[in-house]
Amino acid sequence: MSTTSLALFDFDGTLTFKDSLSDFIAYAVGRPRMLTGACLLSPVLAAYAIKLLDNGRAKQKVLTHFFAGWRTEELRALGSAYALERLPRILRPQGLERINWHQRQGHEVVVVSASPDIWLRAWTTSMQIDLIGTVLEEKDGRITGRYHGRNCHGKEKARRIGQKYYPAGYSNVYAYGDTPGDRPMLALADQAFYKPFRA
Repeated sequence: MSTTSLALFDFDGTLTFKDSLSDFIAYAVGRPRMLTGACLLSPVLAAYAIKLLDNGRAKQKVLTHFFAGWRTEELRALGSAYALERLPRILRPQGLERINWHQRQGHEVVVVSASPDIWLRAWTTSMQIDLIGTVLEEKDGRITGRYHGRNCHGKEKARRIGQKYYPAGYSNVYAYGDTPGDRPMLALADQAFYKPFRA
């Protein structure tokens, strides 16, 4: 067994004040186009709100509407700029303090997010922490709007963690989340924290 501890953090809602998907869309296409898109997508959003559509399918329809056909290079560059310029403004200070605490202890820190890695990767790299996130499919250098693999949500979070790490091999596993979709990840932990950084 490793003497190192593993710290797993959900991103949206746990480390942030607001959802990064809508924030990134506003950053990428502008608020007027985002609001127009939200109107066009209102049947999808309504179906999700009343649980007729699950998280993965609803999010994919949103991503397809706004980003299908974009050149991958262009969206990655925009995602990196967002991660370093805008994203820090929506982070919870208490969450950052906890990440820093784990790093000072020498723990391995991982963000495990349903949000696409395309706008989280530059931030996690700057923080010197690992990332497990949803990956967007690309074809011929363009974003299709679909996922490459599965949406990193619910049981998929736990599966992806198990695929990349071996939680049972760590001396201690911490996990932080804020929605029912985080519960499979929280179940892997010795110390689990639900909605931990809210006043």
